[in-house]
Amino acid sequence: MKKLIIVFLVLILGIVVLYSIPTKVQSFDEIYEQNDDILSSLQEFRKIPLKKIKIEDLEWKYIILGKGEKTILFLHGMTGTYDVWWQQINYLKSDYQIISLTYPPINNLKKMGNAILKILDKEKIKKTHIVGSSLGGYFAQYLASNYPEKVEKAVFANTFPVNDQIKKDNKYKAWLMKNVPEWLLMAAMRKGLYKDILPAGNNSKLLEAFMLEQFSGSMSKNQLIARYECVIDKFEQNRELNIPVLIIESNNDPLVKPNLRKKLKEKYSKAQVITLNNVGHFPYLNVADNYNKILESFFRTEADTLFVVNN
Repeated sequence: MKKLIIVFLVLILGIVVLYSIPTKVQSFDEIYEQNDDILSSLQEFRKIPLKKIKIEDLEWKYIILGKGEKTILFLHGMTGTYDVWWQQINYLKSDYQIISLTYPPINNLKKMGNAILKILDKEKIKKTHIVGSSLGGYFAQYLASNYPEKVEKAVFANTFPVNDQIKKDNKYKAWLMKNVPEWLLMAAMRKGLYKDILPAGNNSKLLEAFMLEQFSGSMSKNQLIARYECVIDKFEQNRELNIPVLIIESNNDPLVKPNLRKKLKEKYSKAQVITLNNVGHFPYLNVADNYNKILESFFRTEADTLFVVNN
């Protein structure tokens, strides 16, 4: 009996130690090996003060800047943050007011949507363009479907419609996400980055550094779990939107399967579609110049006119 107690205590101690191991922390500046305009522009962007608002005991941080009568709201993906869009924001800020935010750990779209309404209300914004990628693109669909009076134009990028497939395909991974220590979860995310995401994104050094920073202390386990819950949160998606919609997709996206991309285009049959070739899941990072021109053209074109961009 005494030996069993000792074994049990050792086991408990081992588990405590395992879960106490800190996540390896690295910043973009430490990871990114090139001292170029990209590094300096991101450093300057991060000096801009963030605004804060507390909603249901959670703090939302966001940036608002730019000039122009119209507003663009940027919504990041599951592993993103407000400044993942900095290249697009810098490109468009002379013509638009821009909001970009980071999601706190909220695990359903309804609460996320209510928070967005409060932020727009605080900033006295009645209507906005929306750009969302991955989870952000899914969330953008939710906002456009539930608050159409708030949305002028919408971009659904590298994303998916309401579905059961993602939950089914990731059942085992979701269990691990919730139960393994944070350092181990982030190590697995880093491994996935090198296995799938970077090769599809032409092994972009920018993409590598930005994602590694997220998996090295910038994003918490609670945020990642909550964002996954939003990815699989379903909502009523039973009508065509009466606003201009642009779908941006990549033909080699490793995170959105071809059948889901097809279903998205079928759902929004009136949407204009830009298919980017061999740029992966994060084209706004690794082919930013082209991405910026696509957004600029779409937002400047009259609602009933097709826009043309060479991609």
